[in-house]
Amino acid sequence: MKNSQIRILAALCIIIVTLSSCKLGGGNEEQESGGKPAPVEINVFAQQETGIDLRTNDFTKLLESKFNAQINWDSITPDGAKEKRQISLAGGDYPDAYILTAYLDQFSQSDLLKYGKEGVILPLNQLIEQYAPNIKAAMEKDPTLKAFNTAPDGNIYGLVAYSECFHCSYPNKMWVNTEWLSKLGLAMPTTTAQFKSMLEAFKKSDPNGNGMADEIPLSGSIEDFGVRIIPYLMNGFIYDDDRNYLAMSSGKVDTVANKPQWKEGIAFIKSLYDEGLIDPGAFIQNAEALRRIGDNAGAPVLGAVASMHPAIFTSERLKDYAPIPPLAGPYASHATFDGGGIPPGAKFVITNKASKEAQIALIQMVDYIYTPEGQTIAQSGLEGIGWRKPKEGEAALGEGIAPQFASLIPINNAKPTNSGWSGMAHFYMPREYRDSWVASKDIYAIDGYERRLIEATQLYEGHEPSEMFPIWTIWLDPAEADEAGILQTNLSNYIEQSTLQFITGDLNLDKDWDGYLAGLDSMQVGRYLEIMQKAYDQSNPNK
Repeated sequence: MKNSQIRILAALCIIIVTLSSCKLGGGNEEQESGGKPAPVEINVFAQQETGIDLRTNDFTKLLESKFNAQINWDSITPDGAKEKRQISLAGGDYPDAYILTAYLDQFSQSDLLKYGKEGVILPLNQLIEQYAPNIKAAMEKDPTLKAFNTAPDGNIYGLVAYSECFHCSYPNKMWVNTEWLSKLGLAMPTTTAQFKSMLEAFKKSDPNGNGMADEIPLSGSIEDFGVRIIPYLMNGFIYDDDRNYLAMSSGKVDTVANKPQWKEGIAFIKSLYDEGLIDPGAFIQNAEALRRIGDNAGAPVLGAVASMHPAIFTSERLKDYAPIPPLAGPYASHATFDGGGIPPGAKFVITNKASKEAQIALIQMVDYIYTPEGQTIAQSGLEGIGWRKPKEGEAALGEGIAPQFASLIPINNAKPTNSGWSGMAHFYMPREYRDSWVASKDIYAIDGYERRLIEATQLYEGHEPSEMFPIWTIWLDPAEADEAGILQTNLSNYIEQSTLQFITGDLNLDKDWDGYLAGLDSMQVGRYLEIMQKAYDQSNPNK
């Protein structure tokens, strides 16, 4: 993911949030001159976003002062974050702690079990009990938070990025240029057939009025956050989770990628592609390139766009796009559900390299972030830079909730300030916290953006299948985690590449379908389903 896109997403989390005494730790006996204890040295691995220097950052300085610590950062860029994090562990010269950004990379549940059982990652249970009253209270109050953080063996090996983001729960949305609909006299499509007719009108009827055939009826990109076009379209035929291509029926795990409905969904998408209604770049471009199309300097050229929210693909034309509800296709009218938008795993862990003093200081730092004040400064920066107190008459996002914070970071022009940690600081943002931020009643105002996204997401809510594979709650057996990870990666890549080849014509749906199915079998789709069934049964013993 490119840097400006990351800033947009991080700023959205702030706006989402917007619109969405700690005692000194440690027993370090070494004294500085004047009798003050020497700072506790802590080595931390982190994914540093563009425009942020963790060493000089305002929030870093606040933590160091508050907890008498000196943080030595091993910071990496977002590119290749997962590989760099894995390499940092491989050689044995790893840091005291990892503070990661969940939407870039974090430890999976299988990672936590593996490294926890090896003793590399330390259980946090006792540290939380003794030194983290805010974390303890939060987990006692919220069983879901506790479940996300607690492994099957009862240990808490790390802390999840807990953000109850309603609009993130249904990431695969479709947005359409309402100016074009109005000009062409078109109604909002409700079926896959109407959607295709709308795209045909966009292509042929010059809706931007410049006399040129420069309109792009439908586009997207290849990254996360709902920008891939296939899931939204496929959900009119069969459920597409945009991740593992798994489905549930009467408690049994299955794949959707070998079903006749999947084939019919491909055929429909291919018909759009063959008629030039889909931007070929949607299958190869990143979100930065998509945004350049959305912010085209001349007349608007973008008709319909797959995206979690409009600020991903435009900053200049936010008001021009409205969400298209899930389309009714021949077999379904589904929406991809992502388990509350909370990625399972852990963004924060402490390793066995950390001294007792460092362990205490680290857990107390995170415990501070579990307060509304700490979370706000950590994410947005100091008061007056990233946020301000509400003004008289301003309303909170949540009904009946007194506003507590107002964002100073506009979603359409997010610029780094090096005051907060941005997305790296997303530790504890329950719904009541997100709802306490100021949100305009005008959903098209910049500070009404999150209210607008909530209303948009309500169109998708409830369209998920009644029974789904809950990947966000599954803890794989460590003995099978590596095998499952390899199988999942290989199968997902094969399904996605084959689906794209069918759409573009590199494979023929009639002649090559049986070979594709044979390929799934040879790549051990059956074994993958067996492992996931076992994990599901163990994670849901009462099912």
